[in-house]
Amino acid sequence: MERFITLETKAIALPQANVDTDQLIPARFLKQPRSLGYGSFLLHDLRRAESGGLRDNPLDDPSRAGGALLIARRNFGCGSSREGAVYALQDFGIRCVAAPSFGDIFASNAVKNGLLPAQVSEADAEALLTSPAIAGGIQVRVDLLAQTIVAGNLVAPFVIDPVWKTQLLNGWDDVDLTRTEKGKIESFRARDAAARPWAVPEA
Repeated sequence: MERFITLETKAIALPQANVDTDQLIPARFLKQPRSLGYGSFLLHDLRRAESGGLRDNPLDDPSRAGGALLIARRNFGCGSSREGAVYALQDFGIRCVAAPSFGDIFASNAVKNGLLPAQVSEADAEALLTSPAIAGGIQVRVDLLAQTIVAGNLVAPFVIDPVWKTQLLNGWDDVDLTRTEKGKIESFRARDAAARPWAVPEA
């Protein structure tokens, strides 16, 4: 998994609350193999009219092309537990979502896949969404070590679980995190084998 330390990028403002995982990637697209990429399905029904043409929306604004920071309102990623929602964001190029709150399972899935769920205050979310600097397409800096998003003169602190922060900084999934405790695990196994030799399976 790719490490996340800092990110300098354009930001995409999505001034919506309660963006659920079915909106992020409608279920009908989950039949497609991940190898083909899910980026074109991200927020499909928001971005495309029934005719298939693009609507006027922030994700396809040419001035935001390549933006890897998505800013939204509260309860982002609510709804079902589908991990495909994270895949769609990643395949579109998003590496960080900033919002006042997240669906619990979505946030956990995000971290497991190297996507930073940066929890900002309601006031800072609104300030970022309406920031003249962001509207002007300047580069925004996301700093995981400092836990800040900097856009022009605006500095928005964000909150993240300390364990998730460690995982993202090191590019660790849950298995990698467990391996950091290898010494303690082996020590426990040795003590347990000595205390309960009858419980150790025969080779």
